[in-house]
Amino acid sequence: MFVLYDDAVARRFEPFATSRPLGEMRAGAPLVRERWAHVLARDAGGFVSRDSLGDFAEFDAPPFMREEIPRGAIVVNTRALPHLGTAITPATATWTLHGRVAAVRLHRSLPVGALADGSASLESMADAAAPHEPIDGVWLDEVWDLVRHLNQLLVQDLPVLASSLRCRALEDDSGTRSPAVIGSHPVWVEDGANAEPFSIFDTTLGPVLLRRGASVHAFTRVAGPCFVGRDSTVMADRVSGSSIGDVCRVHGELSAAILVGHSNKGHDGFVGHSVMGRWVNLGAGTVTSNLKNTYGTVALWTPDGVRDTGLQFLGTLFGDHAKTGIGLRLTTGCVLGAGANVMDAMPPKMVEAFSWGTAAPYQTYALDKFIEAATRVMSRRGVALDVPLERMWRTIHAENTHAARHSPR
Repeated sequence: MFVLYDDAVARRFEPFATSRPLGEMRAGAPLVRERWAHVLARDAGGFVSRDSLGDFAEFDAPPFMREEIPRGAIVVNTRALPHLGTAITPATATWTLHGRVAAVRLHRSLPVGALADGSASLESMADAAAPHEPIDGVWLDEVWDLVRHLNQLLVQDLPVLASSLRCRALEDDSGTRSPAVIGSHPVWVEDGANAEPFSIFDTTLGPVLLRRGASVHAFTRVAGPCFVGRDSTVMADRVSGSSIGDVCRVHGELSAAILVGHSNKGHDGFVGHSVMGRWVNLGAGTVTSNLKNTYGTVALWTPDGVRDTGLQFLGTLFGDHAKTGIGLRLTTGCVLGAGANVMDAMPPKMVEAFSWGTAAPYQTYALDKFIEAATRVMSRRGVALDVPLERMWRTIHAENTHAARHSPR
């Protein structure tokens, strides 16, 4: 088995680290966990992250590790993203990525407590005498690197996924009603995916992959590199350079964006160079700015203060269960915290978790009202907010709200 380790840096990748381990973030086409499972050809046995995620439970995600990690288990740094085509040597004990240890096979058992605060490095766990192997890939040194590396990762990921999923190539047969394919890269379609007549796939800059149950509606232009996950629907506009997770609805223009999964952009409005956690819903006409009028680099709020990202294009980072009202306009480099539900014309660049209301300073989203809404949202997709997950959200709410902000009625 392998264990996903969020180090101290990963635990500050807000707004996502509030409510999910980094292994359950989408980076390129797959989740980080799925990427490592593919490369190591084994399943994850657990994850180690901040204590408030102890009850995290989501689909096939592994559990929070509470016991000793056994000898022979592989511990991976979730900020390391190996290319999916990486071939590993079974006898290897340490894997390095750009000179840094990305994964290590334990030569003795390790108490989980040694990783509790995230300060432990994988270098300290490596056996210097055991075989080391360099691998290709990228590091997430900052939360905005999810956007920075998206295009590169998609180009690397999609051919490998297409092969492993045994996808067929969508051919342009020049029929007047058939999906049209423009460009030299392929469009791969898994069994059960559907591209309606009059849809267009532009593969000039990279390939496209549609997973099982995905649907691209007529009069939609999908420009590669682009990934559309299981049971997601893309309709009636231009979607380019994006990674769309499972069970999402996308309407309106989407560019260089990541949707972790189960999120809804069901209306018009441009979203670019942004990341949406799970269970996000954007009200009709919600628009993100991804480029400053000065064409300068974008600054972003982080737990360590506002910092220059070095990126010319960066939109909004939406935490899990974030919601926006009709016609919301989001400024360049905006952060919406987990559970925020805001409805004003233009929020500030940083909106705290569980903010609620029509104007800053916001009220606190009442815990029971948040749980009630989350339960309804998830049940519409046939997913239950079970007892452990509700307990996690109650813990997170208590940690991220302040007495000075009163709850709405």
